[in-house]
Amino acid sequence: MGNADLRDLAAIRDVTFEEIAGSVVAVDAHNWLYRYLTTTVKWTSGEKYTTADGVEVANLIGVVQGLPKFFEHDLVPVMVFDGDVTDLKANEVADRREKRERAEERRSAAVERGDAIEAARLDARTQRLTGTVQETTRELLRLLDVPIVEAPAEGEAQCAHMAATGTVDHAGSEDYDALLFGAPTTLRQLTSKGNPELMDLAATLDELGLDRQGLVDVAMLCGTDFNEGVHGVGPKTAVTAVKEHGDLWGVLDARGAEIPNAAEIRQLFMNPPATDVDVDTDVDPDVEAARAYVVDEWGVAADEVERGFERIREAQVQTGLDRWS
Repeated sequence: MGNADLRDLAAIRDVTFEEIAGSVVAVDAHNWLYRYLTTTVKWTSGEKYTTADGVEVANLIGVVQGLPKFFEHDLVPVMVFDGDVTDLKANEVADRREKRERAEERRSAAVERGDAIEAARLDARTQRLTGTVQETTRELLRLLDVPIVEAPAEGEAQCAHMAATGTVDHAGSEDYDALLFGAPTTLRQLTSKGNPELMDLAATLDELGLDRQGLVDVAMLCGTDFNEGVHGVGPKTAVTAVKEHGDLWGVLDARGAEIPNAAEIRQLFMNPPATDVDVDTDVDPDVEAARAYVVDEWGVAADEVERGFERIREAQVQTGLDRWS
């Protein structure tokens, strides 16, 4: 979920790609990939990415269409994949599964009544990062020399850790949890057209008059991936309440409310499982090998990926010229 209520509180500003050129970005890979996967499924005929054996690899089109945005703006993406799902997130995972199953039922009904547009829309909602999707995505990224990091748990927490320790310049995610996990700066809108947004932790805390623990308490009162919020408490009310009562426990006592596993959730945000890593940011994509993997080995329609591969080639040439000019 990424606690969308934080949108109302976070210090976020638009930045130009010129401002962040040359940066290394730790990208929440599951978040990034899922957005391109669902977009591809929604707008691309299934025959373009389905093998003769019926295996769907729309992710390969999504990766080829999504990566050029980094290369064209002289950004090095480091793709960080989720590790083990914490027990505290079990309810969120179950909820997502239930929503996907409901969408699958509605999609089947749309197909039966011949509503192709509705079926395509719902098909995008039913996508999962299957084993094949995970494996083929990693292999394509390796061929394109994009660094990969396997997180011990939450990918977004690992991204935040890498940004906080200076391994990368920014975290990259469309969600907001990187802020709670302690990323000093997070780039958003990396999967959208136009310029990105920069979410600033220090500026957020300064504007709210809170420390990071206080911000986590505010988020928990509103609701996170790991807990439901307190009824009737929105972001602004939560900020006021934490300031008035000192911390999460003071607010809960004053309201006679309870958040199950509150101490564990609070600790997870403040000290999430993460690991120090070394990242080689000297990226040199093998575009021909990547194209052969996507088109020849997996049978993806060439016309769906040719432009993406060409953009990567052009970006690498331009980056080389810029560095020698």
